[in-house]
Amino acid sequence: MDFSKEKLDKVLQKMTADDVRFVRWEQSDTYGVARSKTARKCNFSDKVNNGFPFYLGFVAVDPQCNLVHNSGYHEEIGYADGLMFADLDTYVTIPWCKNTGRVLMEPMYEGKWFAPQPRYVARKQLDRLQKMGYSLLSGYEQEFFVVDQNTLEPITKDVNARSTIRNYKDPEFLHQIMTDLPKVGVDVDYFETENAPGQFEVPYQPSFGISSADTGHTFRTSVKEIALQHGYIASFMSKPFPEYSGSSCHFNHSLWDIDGQKGLMYDADSPNGLSDVAQHWIAGILAHAPAISLLMAPTINCLKRFKPGTFAPCNVTWGIDNRSAAVRVKVNGERRTYVENRLGAAAGNPYISLAATVAAGIDGIQRELKLPPPVKGDAYDEKNLPPKTQTLPNDMKTALGYFTNDDVIREALGEEFCKCFGAIKLHEMELEAEAKAKGDDDWERNLFFEYL
Repeated sequence: MDFSKEKLDKVLQKMTADDVRFVRWEQSDTYGVARSKTARKCNFSDKVNNGFPFYLGFVAVDPQCNLVHNSGYHEEIGYADGLMFADLDTYVTIPWCKNTGRVLMEPMYEGKWFAPQPRYVARKQLDRLQKMGYSLLSGYEQEFFVVDQNTLEPITKDVNARSTIRNYKDPEFLHQIMTDLPKVGVDVDYFETENAPGQFEVPYQPSFGISSADTGHTFRTSVKEIALQHGYIASFMSKPFPEYSGSSCHFNHSLWDIDGQKGLMYDADSPNGLSDVAQHWIAGILAHAPAISLLMAPTINCLKRFKPGTFAPCNVTWGIDNRSAAVRVKVNGERRTYVENRLGAAAGNPYISLAATVAAGIDGIQRELKLPPPVKGDAYDEKNLPPKTQTLPNDMKTALGYFTNDDVIREALGEEFCKCFGAIKLHEMELEAEAKAKGDDDWERNLFFEYL
């Protein structure tokens, strides 16, 4: 993170040029909800140099800000603040919020970076990868639903994916996303409708390192803010409508040399076009898929996506350009060969999804794991599967069991994070049990829809 006077001066100059008077200091909680304070610009330099107090327990709240106890970060530390420090490389001026800028921040506690904070967890895995001589180019495909803010009805009623007419239900809203998001660092590529009422996808260009996850965080929050200005709610809740397809967040990525100049996934002499390191990397993802599926599809609602015939994975499989597999691989030369990790749900936290994938991939490289046979044809059809293919967990109790028992992933991410994350999942299970006892069928929507 860059704290240099030169970088600070450049940020202050941009603020002056853009007539910025207020600065939003923002971080991601464990659910990926943006938590922030907005301060006057005149205090920016002081806070950059000396830190900005902020409650540490936001790593252990649910989307409605109910405290999750037994996480280690509420009563256990006296409900303490940490000192937040800005990553000046993340500063942007927000075009849809007058005179306002935004900078991402991370907390320190007792003189150290705060171990369970999702952005720190992701940076730690990228540091491990860098020490091995690799860099990561990555991006997210985030789907979301758009509903009327008053009626909560989807803005389109049918499921006619990519219909041109359906694309233009509200061109002003979609065009603002396409116009304004590049101004905050999200290099939008295109937009399209998906296979459910009111469901959209707006892919954007990948980037190296932590900036990729920063972009995923920025995208989600930005779309939600712009939607509100148009009278809508944009929701990244994975499956708000049980009868329709859920929303995913596929994590597309590839390994490069340390300078980001040479792609390392492709080998023209390999029968499947993949280098040895790529094959070990994918094997690592598959070896830990049952555990990291919870990190990438982290809510009770998310896990309901893992069903056959839904274009969401349901087993631990991979294939060349196979949409029915958990890992879809695109082979297209040195610079365009990449891995699509399809475990991710829209409600997943971009930082945690990146960290989980990298932790699993590193283990594959370090142990030189062998890649199982690819699935050709429909991965939902058992006759196409290799022997002993595992099924992905689609309920919280089973998924939490896999996560709890995966020592490699837990060691990589750190016990502080894992304890906190596990407590949050137990909290969700308690909420589910309470809702079932009351006959409350709407508890998932009430908890997740507005803020995810």
